[in-house]
Amino acid sequence: MIERIIYFFSDPIAQKVILGVAIIGAISGVVGTFSFLRKKTLIADAISHSVLPGVCIGFIFAGTKDPILLMIGSLVIGWFSVWIIDYISSTTKLSEDTSIALVSTLFFAIGSVLLSFISKSGNAEQSGLKNFLFGKAATMTAFDIQVFAIVSIGILLIVIVFFKPFQIVCFNLEFARSIGVKVRRIEFLLSTLTVLTVAIGIQAVGVVLMSALLIAPAASARYWTNKLPIMVFIAAIFGMLSGVMGVMFSTIKDNMPTGPWIVFALFLFTLLTLLFAPKKGWFSIRKRNKLNSRKIAEENILKIIYHLKEEGNSTISFGNFLEKRTMDTILLEKTLNYLVDIGFLKDSKKLFTLTENGELEAARIVRSHRLWELYLTKRMNFKDDHIHGTAETIEHLITPEIEKELLKELDFPTSDPHNKEIPYA
Repeated sequence: MIERIIYFFSDPIAQKVILGVAIIGAISGVVGTFSFLRKKTLIADAISHSVLPGVCIGFIFAGTKDPILLMIGSLVIGWFSVWIIDYISSTTKLSEDTSIALVSTLFFAIGSVLLSFISKSGNAEQSGLKNFLFGKAATMTAFDIQVFAIVSIGILLIVIVFFKPFQIVCFNLEFARSIGVKVRRIEFLLSTLTVLTVAIGIQAVGVVLMSALLIAPAASARYWTNKLPIMVFIAAIFGMLSGVMGVMFSTIKDNMPTGPWIVFALFLFTLLTLLFAPKKGWFSIRKRNKLNSRKIAEENILKIIYHLKEEGNSTISFGNFLEKRTMDTILLEKTLNYLVDIGFLKDSKKLFTLTENGELEAARIVRSHRLWELYLTKRMNFKDDHIHGTAETIEHLITPEIEKELLKELDFPTSDPHNKEIPYA
C-alpha cells in the first residue's frame, strides 16, 4: 500500500491530478466560507445535486467530455435551480428548505435519467461519465486541470476585488443595504461563484458529495479564528489538504471513487478541529471549565472565611467550612492547600486564617457580591430575598472595570440591602 502511494505521488500524470484536486479543494474552501457565513449551506447542497443534468446536457451537445461545455451546462442548470428555489420560496407558502429538497431531488432524478439515456446511446465517449456521481480524480486530463486552474484564478480574483462587499453582506445584510451596497447583485455574484465552484469540482468529488467540500472546510476554519481573511485562508488549506489526502487514499485500490475519500479526509480535519481548536475545541473548553470551576471554588472558600471572620472566628477549621456550605471534601482540602501555597491562607494544624493578601482578595469577592445585590435592588427593582442566588454567580464575573462602574453608579455605598458592610480595600 505504501509503495503504491509513493509510486502515485512520483508519477507525472498523478502529480497533475493532485495539482487539480488541490486547486479545486482550495477554491471550494474559499467560496464555501461565504456560503457558510450566509447560512446558505443547503443551497450549496442543492446546487451540487442539481448540476448533474447540466453535465449530461453538456455532454449531449458536445458528444464528448469537453470540460468547458460540461462546465457551461453545469453553470446554466445550477443557476436555473437557484432561481427556481428562490421563486418557489417567494411565491408559495413553502419554506426555503422544503423548496431546496424538492428542487435538488427533482434535478438529481432528471440527471440520473439522462445518465441512463447516455449510457445506452452507444457513444464510446460516454465511458466514465458516471464517475461524476461520486468523483474520480484520476479521469482528469491536463486540459481539464488547465481549465479548472483558469476558472479558479478568476474566482479568486473576484473574491479579492469584492471582499469587502462580500464581508458586509455575509455578516449584516441590513447594514449593507443602509450604506448603499447592491445586495441583490452581491448575492447573485456569490451564488454564481458557488455554482462555478461546484461545476469545476464535481469531476473530482462528485455531485453527491461536492457540498461537503464547500461547507466542511469553512465550518472547521470557523473554530480556529474570528477574522474572515484568516478563516478564508484556513478553509482553503483544509480544502486543499483534504483533496490531496482523498486522492492519496483512493489509490490504495483500483477503481475507488475519489469523492468519498475526500469527504473522509474532511471528516478527519473536522474531528481534529472539534477536539483541538483553541477556545472552541473540546479540550480547550474542558480545560477552561476546569479552571473556572477551580477559580469559583477558591473564591467561595475565601468568601466563607471572610464571613466567618465577620462573625468573630479568628481561625477556621475544616468543619467550619462544611457548616457554611456543602462541598466535596476532597475538593475542599485540595483548594485549601492550594490557597495556602499561593499565600492567601495560613495553615496552623488544620486551622486556617487569612493572610494580608488573602484578606484583600476575600474582601474584593465579598464587595463584588454585595455591590451586585445592591444594584439589583436599587436599579433592577429586585426584592431583597430574590438576589442572593444571582449575586453568587455574578460575583465571579465582575472585573475591576465593572466594579468601578458599579461604585460610580451606586455612589460608593457603605452597606448592602441586608445592612452588611461593604468592605473597601
